[in-house]
Amino acid sequence: MKIRKNDNVIVIAGNNRGKTGKVLKVFPQINRVIVEGVNLRKRHTKPNQKSPQGGIVEKEAPIHVSNIMIVDPKTNEATRIGAKIIIDEKTGKKKSARISKSSNEMLG
Repeated sequence: MKIRKNDNVIVIAGNNRGKTGKVLKVFPQINRVIVEGVNLRKRHTKPNQKSPQGGIVEKEAPIHVSNIMIVDPKTNEATRIGAKIIIDEKTGKKKSARISKSSNEMLG
């Protein structure tokens, strides 16, 4: 999976199309991610020690990876991701870095 935690993504399909947010959690086994402020679900909770009042809590639900794309840091538009092998100058070892296909900008 090419998407990682703390990536900025945009939703390209579904009810939340066009919304952007930061990836909070990644589930590579089921190809889903949780994006901040996207795919909100209401959960009815009973009163307990944490919340003595109880009530309705809004929580983000997982969304499928195919419905999101990484936001290009340069143009702030959706982009595909590629990989580039970079040789570390200090150690001389090869490292793989993620790059944006549209602007060749490195992704964190």
